[in-house]
Amino acid sequence: MKAAWFEKFGSADEVLQIGDQALPKPGPDQVLVRVRTSGVNPSDVKKRMGSFPNMLDESICIPHSDGAGDIVSVGVDVDESRIGQRVWLYQAQFARMFGSCAEYVAVDSNRAVLLPDMASYEVGACLGIPAMTAHRCVFSDGGVEGQTVLITGGAGRVGFYAIQWASHAGAIVIASASNSEDAEVCRNAGANHIVNHRSDSMVEDILAITGESKVNRVIDVEFGANLSRVLEVIAVNGIIATYSSTQVIEPKIPFFQMMYLDLTLRLVIVYAMPEKAKIAAIEDISAALTEGWMTHRVTATYPLEEVAAAHVLIESGSTRGCVVVDLA
Repeated sequence: MKAAWFEKFGSADEVLQIGDQALPKPGPDQVLVRVRTSGVNPSDVKKRMGSFPNMLDESICIPHSDGAGDIVSVGVDVDESRIGQRVWLYQAQFARMFGSCAEYVAVDSNRAVLLPDMASYEVGACLGIPAMTAHRCVFSDGGVEGQTVLITGGAGRVGFYAIQWASHAGAIVIASASNSEDAEVCRNAGANHIVNHRSDSMVEDILAITGESKVNRVIDVEFGANLSRVLEVIAVNGIIATYSSTQVIEPKIPFFQMMYLDLTLRLVIVYAMPEKAKIAAIEDISAALTEGWMTHRVTATYPLEEVAAAHVLIESGSTRGCVVVDLA
């Protein structure tokens, strides 16, 4: 089968290879998927750069956790009625070496989720990390109906889905964006209000929107960089759910200030989510796809031969939507 892989850590152009790899076989409780699309996420490029130093101790790595395709065979303990199903994939490359950036991948059957006919394979490649992360951030600590939720970086891959989850669940959503184009994306996703996170008046703008009331929850894309302003607008007993801190990699936490607010700080990554949280996210994603209210942003699609360019685009931070590798 055709696949992309790397045998050492480094830049995409230097280490990513394209060629033939052995066709995998589904093990017990696994399915073999003919991959049509493979999603590229920041965690994928970080792994390629060596964020897990022991990753290559025993083998090469076929990257990417997300994707979509068709089940072509099943292992022991999997009902053969699953053969032929269109599915979306998540965790294809977690705690294992062989991910979705290949024509075929064998994954645990519960990591291959039915993809409704009305959803494209491209959409399927966006659901694992972006949509599931957003779901966990919004709903990890209960419902949000009637609450005020601040979502920073609302036009980003996770933020875009977080706006939709929160808005559809009845929250008042304040999203931050840095330009008019991103502001329009947030508005179309369901945000009630938009503030500019590059403005010195961001805190004042939020409090003007709320009538000086503090927000109940914050879904944050840059925890370390945003924390001081977040603490100015979050209510007592508030919740901060964050999934990234790339600008300030090791942030300092003002412990007593946060303790006196009795805050909940939740750090979110799909791989470590409790299984019941993954199931809840999958159920809600399936319902959203079937009902047709959720929208998606695929901003770039590359052929397998240009997978390095897809990685470079993600690393550049210049694109807000999902980046997909086409293996059809």
